[in-house]
Amino acid sequence: MSCVVRDIVVIDLDTIDVTNLNRQFLFRSKDVGHSKAEVAAKFINERCPWMNVVPYHGKIQDKDADFYRQFKVVISGLDNVEARRWLNGMINNLVEFDEDGDPNPETIIPLVDGGTEGFSGQSRLILPRITSCFECSLDAFAPTAAVPLCTIAETPRIPEHCIAYAYVLQWAKEFPDRKLDTDSPADMKWVYEKALERANQFGIGGVTYMLTMGVVKNIIPAVASTNAIVSAVCVNEAMKVLSFCSQSLNTYMMYMGSEGIHSHTFVYEQKSTCPVCTTHVHRLAQPPSTTLNALLQQLCEGEFRLKSPSVTTSSKTLYMRKPAALERATKGNLDKPLSELMSSGEELTITDPVFHDTSLQLVVTFE
Repeated sequence: MSCVVRDIVVIDLDTIDVTNLNRQFLFRSKDVGHSKAEVAAKFINERCPWMNVVPYHGKIQDKDADFYRQFKVVISGLDNVEARRWLNGMINNLVEFDEDGDPNPETIIPLVDGGTEGFSGQSRLILPRITSCFECSLDAFAPTAAVPLCTIAETPRIPEHCIAYAYVLQWAKEFPDRKLDTDSPADMKWVYEKALERANQFGIGGVTYMLTMGVVKNIIPAVASTNAIVSAVCVNEAMKVLSFCSQSLNTYMMYMGSEGIHSHTFVYEQKSTCPVCTTHVHRLAQPPSTTLNALLQQLCEGEFRLKSPSVTTSSKTLYMRKPAALERATKGNLDKPLSELMSSGEELTITDPVFHDTSLQLVVTFE
């Protein structure tokens, strides 16, 4: 490997927690509270002096297109869907096209995406604008189910409700001027103790410190062997696309450790209507009385699962969330019917943080 790859950049926002120590070999007890990226880079550079690992402690969204354009391959080990959608959008958006509309191979940066949960894991190879991308498989990830606040406050039924009560409601009441630090053992101990008191009050068992950490930090159950297998597959795919030493994965591998040492591969087909890796123009029929706000809510709750959409036409801005001055200037349009803001059959351009610089093209017709 050292003959092929010497320079590696690692970026991670997290700091090391004691729960990280049992499923990898880069961190030690003395590293708890320190940057994961910085500690990992230091460990590798000292153990493998021919390597040059550069760490960045921060969010992937803090880096611009020029930062990602420097790489030959990107390996994604992100632990949430939103970040993976953003990175997928960034890498796909870096692809340039020739005069015939074909992708320029020199601008295609392979993206290897991997993830684990308990004894299961997956790895996939994404060739931007050629194979399916992460957005194509968004339907495979169920939206996070929200728990009504009234249930948490009045009728908790499971341990997770008690923990949510402690860190959502009690913390804000006790410490209104300070945000909960999920990396602070003292803060997490406080949440655990309050959650345990709440659970005892309602006769609910099962509140533990580890469960508290999992709920508050949204920790996905991790098994060291699963992590090792999936990370090895990801690195193996990266080496293949860099060296052309063997046939690359086409395009998806699933590992199911709970069923034995078993895995299988299959081709994840490109979604013809994907808003990221295709140029498909979407169409939507709406009553002319539908408000702009109602339309945006549909885009957030429907198949696109947007977070903070903004919308423009070819001639004007209907609503823009940032900057603040433009948001104030266009906020009044949210309660107006679409018939006052646009013509039937007019094409709208929808932008959203989950797509990075990619936009969704939507034609709205009145029914």
